[in-house]
Amino acid sequence: MSDRSLRGMRLGSQSMETEAGVEPAPRQRVEYRTAEGESVSVMFAAEAEIPPVWTTKTGQEAILVNGEKPENPNEKHQRSHWDMLLERRSIEELEQTLEQRLAFYKEQHAL
Repeated sequence: MSDRSLRGMRLGSQSMETEAGVEPAPRQRVEYRTAEGESVSVMFAAEAEIPPVWTTKTGQEAILVNGEKPENPNEKHQRSHWDMLLERRSIEELEQTLEQRLAFYKEQHAL
């Protein structure tokens, strides 16, 4: 069996075509900088949309050079108890409930 195998050939692992006459797609190099001053260069296709923020290999957030940091729409405002209460009741309803509870407590202490 070994005498029938093709020797000296890596089938499937290497293309038999040459790269002559092949032009790579147009690219652009974009530079990002972290808050600590670390500079990162990333290659993008010429027609690609450039993200304003890039995460570096070290996990830090880098901002596009000559760009501004965008506001993150995914950041949610942490709702307080008051915010959640205002979602269920209006100010008028809350004032009315307060008056009722104060009147109730005054009656309880008057007895």
